[in-house]
Amino acid sequence: MAENENSYKSILKGTSILGSVQVFQILVNLIRGKFVAMFLGPEGMGIASLFNSSANTISRFASLGLNLSFVKEVAFHRDEPDKLAQTIRIAKLLAILTAILGALATLLLATPLSIWTFGSPDYAWQYALMAVAIFFMVAGYGECSILQGLHKVKLISITSLAGALSGLLCGVPLYYFFGARGIVPAMIILSVTSYVCYRIGLIKGVPKRKVRLNWKEHMPVAKKMLSTGIILLSSSLINTCCTYLINIFVRVYGDLADVGLFNAANSITMQYVGVVFSAMALDYFPRLTAVAEDMTRMRSVIDRQLELVAIVATPLSLLLVATAPIVIRILLTSQFLPVTPLMRWLGISILLKAIAYPLGYIAFAKDNRRLFFLLEGVVCNILYLGLSLLFYRFFGLMGLGYAAVLENGLCIILYLAVNYRTYGYLPNRAAWREIAVGVITGAVGFTATLLPISATISYLLIGTICLFSSLRAFRQIRHRI
Repeated sequence: MAENENSYKSILKGTSILGSVQVFQILVNLIRGKFVAMFLGPEGMGIASLFNSSANTISRFASLGLNLSFVKEVAFHRDEPDKLAQTIRIAKLLAILTAILGALATLLLATPLSIWTFGSPDYAWQYALMAVAIFFMVAGYGECSILQGLHKVKLISITSLAGALSGLLCGVPLYYFFGARGIVPAMIILSVTSYVCYRIGLIKGVPKRKVRLNWKEHMPVAKKMLSTGIILLSSSLINTCCTYLINIFVRVYGDLADVGLFNAANSITMQYVGVVFSAMALDYFPRLTAVAEDMTRMRSVIDRQLELVAIVATPLSLLLVATAPIVIRILLTSQFLPVTPLMRWLGISILLKAIAYPLGYIAFAKDNRRLFFLLEGVVCNILYLGLSLLFYRFFGLMGLGYAAVLENGLCIILYLAVNYRTYGYLPNRAAWREIAVGVITGAVGFTATLLPISATISYLLIGTICLFSSLRAFRQIRHRI
């Protein structure tokens, strides 16, 4: 079963289906944002943004990083019915407990949250209501993670689409009839519908199997999930702190305009590639974990993922480099056009980040949590912070782009060295070939934007290279399936 799931066709199918779901959810969010803008105006849109960011932050802390931990444990025991049933039961219980804790924390801190966020206690009652949304958000993430661990790609797709669409259809009338007072009730409806859809999907996707919960027997599994989750949460928090420190440094040694331009370019780039990386995480990690004890099969999973990532990411990266000014005009305004060169550097860094991505999860799939935290949480984040501060000090805003490219390149070298020393893994010849072709093509295309030639010739050059890369990607994918 694992070998079949690691076929090129299966990898592409899983990634494309989940990528399409991510695109649909982004479109739903854009439509929801449009209705918020229409019915609530700029002020209401600001209130909605603050409530959403609050809910996302609280739910992130409340889940304790358990979601990826659930995926790992469920995927690992997927072929052992008894252990799988026990693991799912423990995962469900932990998800409910963290959901309750998150809801209680939101309820008890309703007034402080209102003051911290809005500078007034007037929104405390809405934060108290938000506790319901937090409960279902955290519980829903847990249910989705179990489906992900089981590699139920179609079920995840259907349930995600149904939850997003029903949340939109039920939430929009609340904006119309109740204005800003309908924001939190709409969030509650979205979280409830998503949870219900994931719950139905889990009932359909998992055979019924009664499991008696024995805490003495199952506590080690629960502790393992919690410790893994906390490591993941800590890694994420370190990344958040590093990004915050970079923004502070840019403000101190530059100005607020530089902060705004950097965040605008970074935001667009992350939205652009977020679809690819989210889909890859949903599809790749369960497959990798399922074969973690068999290094031969694990090598096959990593090699094929690296091949396809390099093939697909190269034209995507070049497309962003080529269309950066157009994207900025569409998503922002012409005032942000000075950030075009930075966005192009970030676009090239995407290619390197995509190659590093499959390598970074090896230690985690092998249950080497300490090594994963050291690499992903500490070394790579400190490298990102140090290079960003150093390069901004000497090269200004463009230095942040140089830092992103260098950091991702160094992380690839670091992952390769550590994985070889620890697990004896190096990519096979086919993977190396695709990585080399991707990096060289990306570098040549990017260089076309730096040449002292007219803008028209530059666009023609990079357009031709982008077209060549896309046609090659199509041919290589066709050949593999």
